[in-house]
Amino acid sequence: MIQQFRNIKACDIELSSGFNFLIGPNGSGKTSLLEALYMLGYGRSFRSSLTGRVIQNACQELFVHGRLLNSEQIETPIGINKQRDGVVEVKIGGMSGQKLSQLTQVLPLQLIHPEGFELLTDGPKQRRAFIDWGVFYSVPAFFEAWGRFRRLNKQRNALLKTATSYREMQYWDAELSSLAEQIDTWRAGYVEQIKTGTESLCQDFLPEFDIRLQYYRGWDKETSYRELLERNFERDKMLGYTFSGPNKADLRIRVNGTPVEDILSRGQLKLMVCALRVAQGQHLTSLTGKQCIYLIDDFASELDSERRKLLADCFKATGAQVFVSSITQSQVDDMVMSDSKMFHMEQGRIEQR
Repeated sequence: MIQQFRNIKACDIELSSGFNFLIGPNGSGKTSLLEALYMLGYGRSFRSSLTGRVIQNACQELFVHGRLLNSEQIETPIGINKQRDGVVEVKIGGMSGQKLSQLTQVLPLQLIHPEGFELLTDGPKQRRAFIDWGVFYSVPAFFEAWGRFRRLNKQRNALLKTATSYREMQYWDAELSSLAEQIDTWRAGYVEQIKTGTESLCQDFLPEFDIRLQYYRGWDKETSYRELLERNFERDKMLGYTFSGPNKADLRIRVNGTPVEDILSRGQLKLMVCALRVAQGQHLTSLTGKQCIYLIDDFASELDSERRKLLADCFKATGAQVFVSSITQSQVDDMVMSDSKMFHMEQGRIEQR
């Protein structure tokens, strides 16, 4: 159920556990519906950081509610209410006062949208988030440790502006170093787990290329983080922030030995993004038994019919719940299955066909 979310005044629909197709012209509300589903999993929009832009005009709040059916066929109601004044309420299993991280934990989502190329072409922030998505679901202690590291790093940066000697940093650096080494171990282990399967799926999508993934932890692999902080104190003090660390980690992707953005077309970039997201979702299922939900906005963009069929077959093989938006039904015909549901959208209204 969605209420007062962008141009969707209200909708309450029964979804397929397989493919759900959202068909309609530009501006009809397809992306808004995917955005609402994303908010149900992450507590935020993927289009705007400002809640006021997501809540419908003249309304003070929005609601997104759903019913999650797990592999044991046990149903759990989940929901989020966001208000213009910043108040957020999360409910899981009928219990109020839950954290956004708990909502994310019960509803793993992968988003594939037209701006998804940023994962491959922008700076390391997006790829670091890609790694951390997987570590979050596989290592329960990661979320708290990463949050603690970022808070300590912020405090260290503030202290750098006033410290006159490294002795003043030692207390902070002891815990910061311990957290950094642990976070690096978790990330490196996760990338190693998904590396072979991800490279293989990328190869299936783009057989003409040799594709390799490599994890970079954010500092020299031969140096302990504690040693690095002490050695670089003067440089960090001059810069006013800690230059190296797990906050600079990256997943480096090479195609025929060349940075990916230098060699692939837009269509090929989209295929690789899809391969990365699907491989990550498949690993989650094999590791935890949880099934990932895929949100695919503007499925046909950048892809010819052959590539669309390739992706359709891949998503069918996952057995996951998939939401696909498209301007016309003909663009998604290759994905339709017996249990699929087709929804037509027009000016924020949704009807099942």
